[in-house]
Amino acid sequence: MNTPPSADRIEQVSFGFMASKVLFSAIEFGLFTELAKESLDGAEIQKRCGLHPRGVRDFLDSLVAVGMLERRGEFYSNTSETDFYLDRAKPTYIGHYIEIQSLRGYQLFGAISEALRTGEPQNEIKSGDEDWVDAMYRTPERLRFFLKGMTGHSLPSAMEIAQKFPWDKYRTFTDIGTAEGCLPVRVATAHPHLVGEGFDLPAVRPFFDEYVASFHLQDRVKFRVGDFFKEPLPAADVLVMGMILHDWNLDVKITLVKKAYDALPRGGALIVYDHLIDGERRKNIAGLLMSLIMLVETQGGFDYTGADCCKWMREAGFSETRVEQLTGVESMVVGIK
Repeated sequence: MNTPPSADRIEQVSFGFMASKVLFSAIEFGLFTELAKESLDGAEIQKRCGLHPRGVRDFLDSLVAVGMLERRGEFYSNTSETDFYLDRAKPTYIGHYIEIQSLRGYQLFGAISEALRTGEPQNEIKSGDEDWVDAMYRTPERLRFFLKGMTGHSLPSAMEIAQKFPWDKYRTFTDIGTAEGCLPVRVATAHPHLVGEGFDLPAVRPFFDEYVASFHLQDRVKFRVGDFFKEPLPAADVLVMGMILHDWNLDVKITLVKKAYDALPRGGALIVYDHLIDGERRKNIAGLLMSLIMLVETQGGFDYTGADCCKWMREAGFSETRVEQLTGVESMVVGIK
């Protein structure tokens, strides 16, 4: 008698949304911030987070099972990762991005079937309302939340770029679409000889200035007002585009890469980092799912492979290109002019 195949993988994937929501709830309750102070038992966690006793044990042990908490006896504590990235008191907190995923991405992804049938975005554009990004830039508190989310999105890769790129060969850099300035801060902190800029729309400036000042880097990291669609990119030894290209269709991607080439000096570098899809399109599920997020959220955006980006860079005129892994889910493409 033949042994039937296991259904384990199918079931694990089908439960995936539940694991995500458990993590989202833990961040909402401030659980990781409380556990950063001290290990706690379930009764104390219930009290501090305002939870009902019925589900506490299963909730906490689910977080243990998915690797978000550790448990010794009856006491729970953060893992090294959740302590570093999900404690709101730390400058390395990335929870704002996960909150965006909970409040927005989770809801939009519920319409993925419709997006796959129609090829159309499933956000406000679908009903003829104003694009949510455009509306947000006129609402300071919403903009602050979004920019903090982009800091959370960029931070792991920004820390890797600060270490892996040969910054000692260069003197100046500009981060295109900088948001709060996460990447300039990480790079400037690691390399005191560098002078950097963040390039973004005027409404972003006060948030950028506040963030940079919190690291006491305002003497070396400045804000430059600009719109990368309407004007040339700033001149610098290194230009960085993080989580930018995947928002746009192929023609815009190619145009932005060419604008970067035109702005760089001979020997200058362009760094593009994103959730790059692996070359065989089999392994980096984060890159593939992010591309589906672009399907429901944008009118033409999609994620891409490192080989795709290298091709766009070579067509723009870059003489040398390479792909480097940054984190488990994100990579960078480097082009040298």
